[in-house]
Amino acid sequence: MTELLDLARTLAVEAGDLAARRRREGVEVAATKSTVVDVVTAADREVEALIRGRLAELRPGDGFYGEESGTADSATGLTWVVDPIDGTVNYLYGIPAYAVSIAVAEGDLGDDEAWQPIAGCVVNAATGEVFAAERGAGAHLDGAPLRIGDGVPLHLALIGTGFAYRPEIRAEQGAVVAGLLPRVRDIRRIGSAALDLCAVATGRLDAYYERTLNPWDHAAGTLIVREAGGVVTGLAGAAPGRRAALAGPRGLVAELEAALVELGMTAAD
Repeated sequence: MTELLDLARTLAVEAGDLAARRRREGVEVAATKSTVVDVVTAADREVEALIRGRLAELRPGDGFYGEESGTADSATGLTWVVDPIDGTVNYLYGIPAYAVSIAVAEGDLGDDEAWQPIAGCVVNAATGEVFAAERGAGAHLDGAPLRIGDGVPLHLALIGTGFAYRPEIRAEQGAVVAGLLPRVRDIRRIGSAALDLCAVATGRLDAYYERTLNPWDHAAGTLIVREAGGVVTGLAGAAPGRRAALAGPRGLVAELEAALVELGMTAAD
């Protein structure tokens, strides 16, 4: 395990322990963001502050790109991409599917086409599962290697997805998923993009798609899927990001993309 992956894993486990402890103590909404249903808890802010503070001590030249506390420029070419609690609504309701996601990336995080994760870790804070990957060195769950199979045809696939907070985008997404549902085995909406991607890497989902993802939502999970042998892409060969992200075995992703485009999914924000 390299230094960067070791640090990502250590911080994610520590942060996950803090998040789980705060969940046991009780959670309240601290603020809202894009809409009244897009919530932030005090624990989101506390967990990100913990991670950011540790990184400032241990990797002072690296950049930072976090969901709750903004960005800091990099002097090293490396930037830490952090979602302190991915699945905040699950966290608020006590649903045991919320994760700390930490990745370190190269490139400009402001441009989906210009950056790549090189190491990352996702910890399901409610279960303690630790998913980790390093570019070129494979992906692991609790130390055991992950490897995606060849996949199934679309009509036999269990597909994960998620929805935006803006009502007008949700309406479009609802129409697409309604059209997709008769074409697949079933649909799952778990509530955490990071855990959805990890579920693809483990085979708990056959494939996954979503719109409006930010780098902190998918940086670590994208690397975990790719290092497990899958693909993560946008539409028409673009990089995954806000416009679209699809993950799974290559053949199934191609089938899924064709169906989504036919049903009206576009690359528009």
